[in-house]
Amino acid sequence: MKPIYRYFVQPQLNGQTQTIFGYELLIKQLTPEGWRLPESFTEIDSQTVSDLLLETTKILGLKVQYCSVNINREQLMDTTISKAIIKSQKQLYPAKLVVELTEEKGPKSYPDTRLIPRLRNFVECGMQISLDDVGTGINDFKSVQEFLPLASEIKFALQNFKTGIKDPKIQQKLHFWHAISNEYGLRLILEGIEDSDDAQLSKDFDIPLRQGYYYGKPKLLRLPGDPVDFGF
Repeated sequence: MKPIYRYFVQPQLNGQTQTIFGYELLIKQLTPEGWRLPESFTEIDSQTVSDLLLETTKILGLKVQYCSVNINREQLMDTTISKAIIKSQKQLYPAKLVVELTEEKGPKSYPDTRLIPRLRNFVECGMQISLDDVGTGINDFKSVQEFLPLASEIKFALQNFKTGIKDPKIQQKLHFWHAISNEYGLRLILEGIEDSDDAQLSKDFDIPLRQGYYYGKPKLLRLPGDPVDFGF
């Protein structure tokens, strides 16, 4: 049986205005246990990703200011997916499609010199670039430095750290990336806001753009023809 995938949407909130400024698209697979994250995004057929993205952005057009979609380096270099991303921006206009470059490793390794032209092409087509999970795994400053001039946004994910935002070491990392966002003129989105304490600390750090279960869990975006009880 062919795997079934759908995008879930999670709101991104401006804490100062208490308004939703965008949504992130998160792809999930329907399993016997329910909707789950795929074991590997790279292993999903590129045509499947492309078709799903185009169907989804057609629904979201004119409903958001920003719409974010995650791609890894392997998908960035895939021509089929790149073409679908460019077409999705046309469908979403005047909203901006934000391409979030993740740190997920694929079977191949690509140097920055091959990735940057692809990212620059997206920017020239009216999109914005986001660097996901900065300060986590391989996404230290040195590894993303070449991408920063092309980026409009960076995301710091609290859920990647077991100790949470109260840990002085995590706060030090957050201070660093906050300073980088100011230096390069980037939006900084704080992900993984789980409760009112996280929200208050975000306010104390003067980070208005936030995302997490505290503001809204990812919700299934049904496509035309999907039954009401689809996936439940």
